[in-house]
Amino acid sequence: MESGQISDYGFLADGRSAALVDASGSVNWWCPGRFDAPSVFGRLLDDGAGHWSIRPEDDYRVERSYLDDTLVLRTVFRTTQGEVALTDALAFEPGSRGHDIGLHSPQVLVRSVQGLSGAVSMRVHYRPRFEYGRAVAYLVEREDMLEAIAGAARLTLRGSVRLTADDGEATGTFTVRAGTKHNFSLGYAPTYDAPLPEVPDADQTIADTVAGWRSWADEHEYQGLYAEQVRRSGLVVQGMTYRPSGAVVASVTTSLPEKLGGDRNYDYRYVWVRDFSHTLRALWRSACLDEVRRQFAWLGRAMGRIGDQPVPIMYGVLGERDLTEHRLDQLGGYRDNPPVVIGNDAWRQRQNDIYGAAMDAAWLMRDRLEPFNPDVYHLLRVLADQAEQNWKLPDAGMWEERGVQHHHVSSKVECWVALDRAVRFGDQLGGPQDLARWTAARDEVRAVVLERGWSERLQSYTGVLDSDEMDASVLVMPLVGFLRADDPRMRSTMRAVEQRLSHNGLLRRWDGDPAGFVICSFWLVSCLALAGERDRAHELFQDLAARVNDLGLFAEQIDRRTGEQLGNFPQAFSHIGLINAAGVLTDVEQDPTLRECGMPPAHFTPTRY
Repeated sequence: MESGQISDYGFLADGRSAALVDASGSVNWWCPGRFDAPSVFGRLLDDGAGHWSIRPEDDYRVERSYLDDTLVLRTVFRTTQGEVALTDALAFEPGSRGHDIGLHSPQVLVRSVQGLSGAVSMRVHYRPRFEYGRAVAYLVEREDMLEAIAGAARLTLRGSVRLTADDGEATGTFTVRAGTKHNFSLGYAPTYDAPLPEVPDADQTIADTVAGWRSWADEHEYQGLYAEQVRRSGLVVQGMTYRPSGAVVASVTTSLPEKLGGDRNYDYRYVWVRDFSHTLRALWRSACLDEVRRQFAWLGRAMGRIGDQPVPIMYGVLGERDLTEHRLDQLGGYRDNPPVVIGNDAWRQRQNDIYGAAMDAAWLMRDRLEPFNPDVYHLLRVLADQAEQNWKLPDAGMWEERGVQHHHVSSKVECWVALDRAVRFGDQLGGPQDLARWTAARDEVRAVVLERGWSERLQSYTGVLDSDEMDASVLVMPLVGFLRADDPRMRSTMRAVEQRLSHNGLLRRWDGDPAGFVICSFWLVSCLALAGERDRAHELFQDLAARVNDLGLFAEQIDRRTGEQLGNFPQAFSHIGLINAAGVLTDVEQDPTLRECGMPPAHFTPTRY
């Protein structure tokens, strides 16, 4: 059994990096050290770019699950000779619990093979390829371990099965019987200025990692509607958090295509300011208050003292700004769909929606972080000033159009958000003249959007001012408080968006978008709930939530006809959309008259609904 779709993968994480394991027991993606580091296993993007598989030699069927409240993966192989369980985990530091998990990851991948019944012949194929497949490692046997060295990285593999090394790869076979176990541990370290990678006992490491994940889950007691789905999505978002800084990456992969045969293959292993308020709301909703504080602090450090210079729209996990894009032409791409790229040239774009995303996040945190550091107030004032100055300019928009700029309605709305929140902060943020400027600009933005963002022909708000271009991004209008969901024009917009962009419950971003964009569909759920259409909102939510893979994971998009997941995987935005939609549904169930926006109400207590 070989993986044919991205939904065949399971996701492992340790607070710094991530690995993807396919349904045949092959680790086909791991970038140890940090999410955007070079891969040591990259078969996800090319057959020759490295993998580590453990699987039965004969035909088998597979059943997978995560151990409860963890990202520790259990794959059960069923053969005619018997059954075997493979348990995979990226290790936490021994003894780390709760909010400390992942802060000091040992960078160890552990795999345990346990016989459940019968006697099953298994095969191991270990083929590391460093620097995205560019470097073939020397394999050196050292006592009870196998060391792989190439360039700046080295891996040390220890296992209970002896492997035969030849030409940069190692293989071995063994038989596992009921009640027996064979363990493997793979440690990573830089080649220079670091000791040999630690390779701890696999059984103890798995037990400690399970305990770490569960201790984190126990501290996050979301009790709203759809608790099981929110809990799983909260774990996924936590798995995409770079724990040393608190930053949440958009995804852990690069170059997985939005459309097979297309060229929209991007590197998503970075942090977008645009996503910020959505992410913080999701963390807030799922009772991750410590993570909220850490991520907000990260934003302030990443932006620094910005002065009059443009605010970058995205960063690396430590706040890096230069994310220049490079093609890796030696890789054939996911399912032979090039190009493969590292870096993302969207960092050069102007996206005016970032002002609202950052200001909205600050407003959400106002009661939890008061008093703000003076540097934070300076940053917020600059963001408000730049929103005032730049809202009339065209930009690349929420969907990051390359090579063109337009007057995107969602960008204008987010500039309104920035100015609105600045005015709400009042004299905490600026003097009378500042507030007067921001108020005047806020009101002007609103008037322009309401007049020029509306299409009489379509009876809908559109993606670009003075156009008839439908775009699902206008669904954020009620969610940020710009317009009530039960406003007649907003209701009409929701109908038009569904009629023109929805198919089988999946909402495309624009006409011509090749697949349904998951978070857009969850935005529609929230809008329907806030407009009073609760039954339809629940029906759509349940349909969307059922489209995860067998492990509860979402990619970025879903093909409307086949149901195949597409794009980088797993996708934080998709899981964030689920969490926030569940939160809105919970609010509306408790207070059917709620017509404000998707923000938690003033009395909101994250650990109790």
